[in-house]
Amino acid sequence: MGAGALGWALAETSMFTLRRHTVPLLPAGSRPLKLLHLSDLHLVPSQRDKVAWVRDLARNEPDLVVTTGDNMAHPDALPGVLEAYAPFLELPGAFVLGSNDYYAPKPKNPARYLLPDARTETNHAPLPSDELTDAFRSAGWKDLTNRRDRVEVAGTGITLVGVDDPHLDRDRFPAREPRTAVRAAGASPADVALHLGVSHAPYTRVLDAMHRDGCDLVLAGHTHGGQLCVPFYGALVTNCDLDRSRASGLHGWPGARPDAAGGEGSTWLNVSAGLGTSPYAPVRFTCRPEASLLTLVARGS
Repeated sequence: MGAGALGWALAETSMFTLRRHTVPLLPAGSRPLKLLHLSDLHLVPSQRDKVAWVRDLARNEPDLVVTTGDNMAHPDALPGVLEAYAPFLELPGAFVLGSNDYYAPKPKNPARYLLPDARTETNHAPLPSDELTDAFRSAGWKDLTNRRDRVEVAGTGITLVGVDDPHLDRDRFPAREPRTAVRAAGASPADVALHLGVSHAPYTRVLDAMHRDGCDLVLAGHTHGGQLCVPFYGALVTNCDLDRSRASGLHGWPGARPDAAGGEGSTWLNVSAGLGTSPYAPVRFTCRPEASLLTLVARGS
């Protein structure tokens, strides 16, 4: 049984899945927008199947692409990462980085992952994060590293706020701009219809700050959905201080879903289980690697 479970856990790392959600948060009369959320590729050069699968997501014709970091897991992974993202770089996009964009993973006791909030050490070999950032910026993607920005997507104005990786304590939440000031500063005639928050790791301090900031939707990754899940129980850990019930999927923060009873005033939160693992722990159990396609529709739709 143990050998069978291990074999399945190894095989499951290649069972890539696209999770689809419909999120009612746009103003009445808005046309639907498709947002592709990618996270935690943890790419190594040999993973050609993952590169091909990510590229093929372009056939879903997203309007906006957001990556929440941890793209690389090897010093030579950058060309593969850029190849995977190539079909999307002409689209509107935004990004933050994770610890495995700054530092390469290294062998360690796998049991550490099961400890609460097992922080990543920063004495690992550096990864080409500057080159990755330059490539995304050159494509016109918005760098949300402790900063704000705005983008127009299919005639819809979207304001953005993001932080650097909270798992490394690099997050510094940017000063708030009144929405009226954001509109006045923007060159686009489109009204601001959506305020989007982006973070690699969904630490509660960041989620609280984004909720107070008025975000309509927050995107995060990092958790791997627990990576090792128990049937009928779920994730064992989230590798941060987020509760296990929100280890992956679409939820509300701080309460229930915004459209659910008792959830009034909550922010939509999508936590991606991500597409990869550390190369030193290449297993998943009842937690398939995933990307998310969020169809944003008008409230009441």
